[in-house]
Amino acid sequence: MTYHELNDLLAQNPSCGVTFLLPDGANIPAHFHLTEVGHVRKNFVDCGGTVRESASCVLQLWVTKDVDHRLDSTKFSKILKMAEPFFESFELPVEVEYEHQVISQYPLTSATVSSSTITFQLGTKHTACLAPDRCKIPIFELACNDSQGCC
Repeated sequence: MTYHELNDLLAQNPSCGVTFLLPDGANIPAHFHLTEVGHVRKNFVDCGGTVRESASCVLQLWVTKDVDHRLDSTKFSKILKMAEPFFESFELPVEVEYEHQVISQYPLTSATVSSSTITFQLGTKHTACLAPDRCKIPIFELACNDSQGCC
């Protein structure tokens, strides 16, 4: 989901509750705080020597002991609007940074809307060799993923 899609969804569903589902189906506790909205740019060189760049909108969620805290879609949208000056494009993919034993970043993959709640589904990220031809990685290793149990 891009920043633009997220912002439109929030605007079309004012005053809705907001929940986030981790990739394993567990909920981020409902009393989370949205503590940061950032434009994160990564410039890097891959193992084959190609210079690359990636950029994303990162939402940092934080959970503390104030269990009565709730973020609704209207307040969420207002927080996003405050960050707009940082974005060169609103087509940036959105990721959620959340600490659950370790700090992880999850891509925001989809959302469902009920009469009173927007539920955001978080996906997973994986590492990969970006220059398999230069690193001479066998084809069977490229087709492998951890759901097949071979990585």
